[in-house]
Amino acid sequence: MLSCVATICVGQEAVPPPDTTAYSTATLDEMQASIDAAALAGHNAWMLTSCALVLFMTAPGLALFYGGLVRRKNVLSVMMQCIFLMGLMTVIWSLYGYSLAFGGTPGESYLSHLIGNGEYLMMNNVSRTWDEAAGAPFTPMEGEIPRLTHMLFQGMFFIITPALICGAFAERMKFSAMVVYSVLWGTFIYCPLAHWVWDGGILAYDGDQAVLGGALDFAGGTVVHISSGVSALVAAIMIGPRMGFGKLPLPPHNLTFTAVGSAMLWFGWFGFNAGSELASDALTSSAFAVTHFSAAAGAVAWAACEWLLRGKPTVLGACSGAVAGLVCITPAAGFVNPMPALIMGAIAGVACYWSCAKLKHIFRYDDALDAFGVHGVGGTVGAVLTGLFATRACWDIGEGAKLGLFEGGNVLAGQVAAVVVTYVYAGIGSIVLLLLIKMTIGLRVEANDEEQGLDISLHGEEAYVLN
Repeated sequence: MLSCVATICVGQEAVPPPDTTAYSTATLDEMQASIDAAALAGHNAWMLTSCALVLFMTAPGLALFYGGLVRRKNVLSVMMQCIFLMGLMTVIWSLYGYSLAFGGTPGESYLSHLIGNGEYLMMNNVSRTWDEAAGAPFTPMEGEIPRLTHMLFQGMFFIITPALICGAFAERMKFSAMVVYSVLWGTFIYCPLAHWVWDGGILAYDGDQAVLGGALDFAGGTVVHISSGVSALVAAIMIGPRMGFGKLPLPPHNLTFTAVGSAMLWFGWFGFNAGSELASDALTSSAFAVTHFSAAAGAVAWAACEWLLRGKPTVLGACSGAVAGLVCITPAAGFVNPMPALIMGAIAGVACYWSCAKLKHIFRYDDALDAFGVHGVGGTVGAVLTGLFATRACWDIGEGAKLGLFEGGNVLAGQVAAVVVTYVYAGIGSIVLLLLIKMTIGLRVEANDEEQGLDISLHGEEAYVLN
């Protein structure tokens, strides 16, 4: 019989399910097959849309958001980083990155808990092939979607994460150093972390080798935001502050760009978080809703802090607060309900405001575009709060086990452990990689090039030519 037979609601009237007694078994099987095919097509359509939304976050979203925050002479250098990484990281992902992150079967060896294998190298077992026996193309599947779709979706995360780091060393890092660092960072830091959290590794929830039971990370609080934020902080410290930092004003050159970019990030984040369900279902709707609610609360909270403490709410504050709320809800998107999402967004707005307005000035590090202040701090807050607010009512991932502290669960320990592991691994790993680059090709542009601006000195172009 049809598994999906249920009462259908039209307006306020309940329409009874169709009478299937008049159909033969063969006809019912055909109907079920048609329904299943339609469902799979719907899942795939949503996931391909989510792929486009997440790519849209890098450029134009992040490119405009970061581009507006730098000085006029460096806007193209920031946009070039975003655009170039869209190409570079895609190539790396297709050759071996996807295989390192998602290849292999967890549990087949201890090494399988630490890194993937060569199963998907150069798109092997991902691309469609010809099935001689069936006389038709064969499509490898990852759950209910083609593995190609899964590869593309996860690849968009691989693109945007190193692009987030670029905000910390904006206006002063060699383009060549950025390229080498992004390749090494993606290979040795991102891919292992993705495997640990999302492919049955040592940080995966309820994994047989998981640290303190593993962590809940729906869309990348640890893998994307904490890892990029910590690495950004390390890079900002190791490369040193911009010329004039703390002595001369270094204001954003175009807040209009930043406002438009933040709106694009908010828009694209629906694919980032709701797409991480890897299907189009009720949980997708929940993840979509909490993403929006947290962003809204973050924008209001940051602007309110400015209003109370400085007398005026700013557009930059509202934009930064929205991004802080989006970062915070990312690990929790599939595990919390809308009202806790409002609380999480508000907490993130306040915490990230304090980090950007106070913390970096206390320690005097030049995180140029507040990559750590928003992504590192926001991701940390989100990961910990997930351990408080997560509920099985959203996703019964533990098959009946309670999750968050407020519903009587015990995942908080795993959340804190995952945060600590990510800080240590991303921090130490970044130090090693940056030292290697510094000793070989160097990290920072020459003083004259920095003074002239990276648009001209590195790329030979100007963003604004007035004739």
